Amino acid sequence: MTEHYFSETPQSEMRTQQIEVELAGAPRQVTTASGVFSSEHLDRGTEILLRFLAAEASTHDGTAVNEVILDLGCGWGPIALSAALSRVDAQVWAVDINARARELTHRNAEALGLTNVMIADPESVPADIEFDELHSNPPIRVGKEALHGMLSQWLPRLRVGGSAHLVVAKHLGAESLQRWIGTTFPGFEVARSARDKGFHIITAMRES
Repeated sequence: MTEHYFSETPQSEMRTQQIEVELAGAPRQVTTASGVFSSEHLDRGTEILLRFLAAEASTHDGTAVNEVILDLGCGWGPIALSAALSRVDAQVWAVDINARARELTHRNAEALGLTNVMIADPESVPADIEFDELHSNPPIRVGKEALHGMLSQWLPRLRVGGSAHLVVAKHLGAESLQRWIGTTFPGFEVARSARDKGFHIITAMRES
């Protein structure tokens, strides 16, 4: 069976490496490894999402505190780490089915001195937690059925007024995913918030 970055327990040898990436406006040394998504560099889609989120944060008035943010499909952690670095008052949940990804996110959070990152497999997140924001470069290649199941599990856990920001390549179905979210979740306002280098940022805000 082919091993994917969305395998629960990668069987390949864990070959770690140090790479430098820009997170929260500064260069950071992080550890990545084989068997996780985009282990050689910061994925283009993730880079675009982080740039969008930074621009969004710059328009806020700064009064929100104690927010709860979900990074869905965290990989080695760039989205969760960036959120935790930028918003020290937030509680950031880094969730991934891949045990190796969770281990790397833990290593990176520890190396960066972050204490506001909670790392868990999907089944270990307490059921009573609601999220203010969901950030994700979702695993499109897991297949439409599994992807829809994942979003059906987590989008309803946004609190009213909360929002999800997903980055998806146009050629991998960004437009069809936006339509599916809009028809499946009538309590959400869904729109394309940005477009960059073939990637779309889909924003879904929970209104009710």
